[in-house]
Amino acid sequence: MPLFSARVLVSLRPSVLDPAGEATRAAAARLGVDGVSKLRIGKAVEVELEAPDAHTARAQLELLSDRLLANPVIENWTLELKDDSSAGA
Repeated sequence: MPLFSARVLVSLRPSVLDPAGEATRAAAARLGVDGVSKLRIGKAVEVELEAPDAHTARAQLELLSDRLLANPVIENWTLELKDDSSAGA
């Protein structure tokens, strides 16, 4: 069965305050890094999944992203899917 690699990028919705991002932006200024006007923190989730085809893999990864990896009330997510089935051949 083909192996698919994916990266799910999760970020806070623009309307949601990001206290960790604001604290990091302020820390950057204290370190002498000027000009950072906006800094928001998210997460990247790496997943490897066996599936019969890319369509099925994408559907399963979208389900995981919607219901497990991101909180749909306050977060958005994007999916980067890569087919690794030909790797090493």
